[in-house]
Amino acid sequence: MNNTLANQEKSTFVIIGGTSGIGKALAMQLRNEDNTVHIASRHTGVDISNEKSICEYFESIGAFDHLVITAGSYAPAGKVTDVAIADAKAAFDTKFWGSLNVAKHAARYMTPNGSITLTTGMLSRKVVAGTYVKTAINAALESVTKVLAKELSPIQVNAVSPGLTMTEAYKNMDDSARSTMYDNAKNNLPAGKVGEAKDIAMGYLFAINNPYVTGSIIDIDGGALLG
Repeated sequence: MNNTLANQEKSTFVIIGGTSGIGKALAMQLRNEDNTVHIASRHTGVDISNEKSICEYFESIGAFDHLVITAGSYAPAGKVTDVAIADAKAAFDTKFWGSLNVAKHAARYMTPNGSITLTTGMLSRKVVAGTYVKTAINAALESVTKVLAKELSPIQVNAVSPGLTMTEAYKNMDDSARSTMYDNAKNNLPAGKVGEAKDIAMGYLFAINNPYVTGSIIDIDGGALLG
């Protein structure tokens, strides 16, 4: 990975969701560059849907420079007529409201030249039956990203929108079904491959490293949105 922070002073990062998948890949890259990296997730006792938990977490860290949120990727699949509204609300509480909860409390501790990078997903703009919950969550986050970029300026606020990525998110799938899903993507995506966590991590590094990017949605999906 060659999209580094080499031209910047060493910084302090907070990665919410950094114990696995994309967040973990990003944390490894940042630590290789001798930055201070704080990682939090449910596995470390931090619940992004719990405002008290988030408030106490940032109080314990104090001032820092950059925030990345990759937590909350789960959403129930199924048609509108089949998915329980309670389950849809629970997914919103985690990824949408949880991300806003984190941004709200983090902003007061961040340096003016810092950045916040959220995580959405290609389903915000790609119509796929049976994915209305994830579609709605990601679309809402992308809209709010632009509002936050204005409200929190000069802090930069962006979102990375990944496509299908080989991470632990699919570990509970049947092995054969997972392999078929990856093969189909590889054969149909313009990029000719399935994304890896390190590929997506480059997008966060770009958002952090470029001082002229804010309010942007950075698509890293192998060309999935091309049709």
